[in-house]
Amino acid sequence: MTVADTIKIPGKRSFARGIHPSDKKSLCAGSPVEILPTPKSVLIPLSQHIGAPCAAIVKPRTEIAIGDVVGDSEAFVSAPVHASVGGTTSAATVTTLPNGQHVGAIPITVAEEQPLASQGLWDDIYGGNWPTDSIESLDPKQITQAVRTGGIVGMGGATFPTHVKFARNPDKPIDTLIINGCECEPYLTSDHRLMLEAPEPIIAGALLSARAAGAERIIVAIEDNKPDAIEKMQSAATGTGIDIVGVHTLYPMGGEKQLIVAVMAREVPTGGLPLDVGVVVVNVATAAAVARAVLRNKPLTHRIISVTGEGVATPKNILAPVGTSYADIIEHCGGLTDSADRVISGGPMMGFALGDLDVPVTKGTSGIVVLTEAQTRKSAETACVRCGRCVSACPLGLVPTRIALAARNKDWEMAKRYYITACVECGCCAYVCPAEIPLVQLIRAGKAGLPRD
Repeated sequence: MTVADTIKIPGKRSFARGIHPSDKKSLCAGSPVEILPTPKSVLIPLSQHIGAPCAAIVKPRTEIAIGDVVGDSEAFVSAPVHASVGGTTSAATVTTLPNGQHVGAIPITVAEEQPLASQGLWDDIYGGNWPTDSIESLDPKQITQAVRTGGIVGMGGATFPTHVKFARNPDKPIDTLIINGCECEPYLTSDHRLMLEAPEPIIAGALLSARAAGAERIIVAIEDNKPDAIEKMQSAATGTGIDIVGVHTLYPMGGEKQLIVAVMAREVPTGGLPLDVGVVVVNVATAAAVARAVLRNKPLTHRIISVTGEGVATPKNILAPVGTSYADIIEHCGGLTDSADRVISGGPMMGFALGDLDVPVTKGTSGIVVLTEAQTRKSAETACVRCGRCVSACPLGLVPTRIALAARNKDWEMAKRYYITACVECGCCAYVCPAEIPLVQLIRAGKAGLPRD
């Protein structure tokens, strides 16, 4: 039993229902982060977050430096985007993100000389000292503004602008900050490697996030299948008052609502947000980005990506510039194997299959998973047998088969009655369905087709 297992928390370290898929993390959990050689070009999407897209603020044939703002918006729920390399811009274009969204983008031809590369790039983003002794003297509003200016968004995949989470609401005070180190998606290990190789900026970012949000308690929650990460984070948190807590390995533990139940025994209401129960949840990579934005005045330009799966030649964890193409990153990992059949942006449970590798990674790209033909082969869909397995697995207690049926038939009243918008698309229902019904895909399509009131 570790210290993380004995710290007192209100929750039972687990939540109702959920599933236990094979985690497949051994493919690259032991691979230290490699720095991707600077690509010849990048394509910076102007929308890499939930909320209003940015407008381009640079003209073609403009020389820019790494960290320069290339797109911004005046909307509150938005986040600016920055150049991840130094180089020359081209005319704005349009790209299609893995989720099918068409967004504007700024192409940049990379200059031969880059001020940051190799170990110097790592040191600038994650290395060096991360002082924590003066954080209490910082103004919460200044922290929040620095986070906004740095373009920080949720890096666990949700991409919600982080400064919005920190905006204080007098009617809904925050008492607890949870730093999410669970990384429950199969295959993905980028957060795990970050906790092992750079725990200090995570701790600094946690203290800054709590200061901004007004939280009195900070809890770092890590699934108990990562004991080495728990040990590293405990060592880094010594003397800070931050609690490192081990939670049970159960998918989708990394979901905000499930994690809040597991740690705090608080239920976020349907249609509600964590702030409704006095909690803010921040991913570990996001916390590190917060520290860099506030303490070093540097924006979010790079992220760690797990490139893994049985269909990639050499699984690795890569530190890559935002805007790098999936093709360039996969090539750095030895390319696809002969048996490769499907490339997924994100994890296999919640990710999106790619139809084209010549698309850019974004702030929210946590992984690239390549599956083989044998893994993607599936049985034909049959009629629902009413076994109830999807209901038993759904972590939110929804009835996925009813929602999917309503979506398939465009019965929008029924879809609303069964809370289609509450579904977080975790994939538990489809994973356990013996009839091979594409429940998640139907629900996603239903959300897209739902009439707007």
